[in-house]
Amino acid sequence: MDPRPIGVFDSGLGGLTAVRELARLMPEEDLVYFGDTGRVPYGGRSRDTIIRYARQDVAFLRSFDPKAIVIACGTVSATALDVLQRENSIPVFGVVEPAAHAAARATGNGRVGLIGTKASIRSGAYERAIEALRPGTEVTAKACPLLVPLVENGRFRPGDPVAEQVVGEYLAPVREAGVDALILGCTHYPLLRDIVGAYMGPSVSLIDVGAQCAHWVAEQLDRGSLRAGRPDAGRRRYFVSDSTEDFAALASIFLGEDVSAEVERIDITQY
Repeated sequence: MDPRPIGVFDSGLGGLTAVRELARLMPEEDLVYFGDTGRVPYGGRSRDTIIRYARQDVAFLRSFDPKAIVIACGTVSATALDVLQRENSIPVFGVVEPAAHAAARATGNGRVGLIGTKASIRSGAYERAIEALRPGTEVTAKACPLLVPLVENGRFRPGDPVAEQVVGEYLAPVREAGVDALILGCTHYPLLRDIVGAYMGPSVSLIDVGAQCAHWVAEQLDRGSLRAGRPDAGRRRYFVSDSTEDFAALASIFLGEDVSAEVERIDITQY
């Protein structure tokens, strides 16, 4: 048993998709979440900048003495996971490998769609992981830089004309490729799941990278005997680098509980 918390970070709100599933799977665990809302999105940044930001995010979470860190960010997972794993003595988990395993299982026709930030798509990380698991799989990848700002501004509900138009324009070539599985390669994107699902149709399996990562982390902690093992519910704490009010409002809607009292603002540049 290990009562230390699990640290989770993302560039903004999206990583809450992983937090929600982690809390459901392991309600006894303490979770510390950092959303870098002052510098969101990461997807259009250079590799060097993404690594620098990620190192600061990890340094902040390390101040809580976590037993593991979850990179609930497709951009950082695709760009900097190997760097962060080398530099840290505790387990560091990303979203790419779990999502690749899920996509390899889900596809029947060997055609997988992938949407993500520019940095994630540029890295080729998802394609390499899928090829290693299911050689010959055709991956149709599309960078979707406008989706993160939409989600961060609360524009993710069905019926939103802007969100539906942007999703349709981005996903048109992916749908035309005849994919039967689609990786939502950024943890913000599952918030657009209803819009994406309606556009792609019921025959396409949607892979939620945050949820897949949460299941992966639970399995790895079980194997390492790192679960908290206590009967009471764990504490959730949330930190951001910009407005606590804006984050708390959207997070409370998404998580289904008022988190405003648990959100604090920090200066991430000090780490």
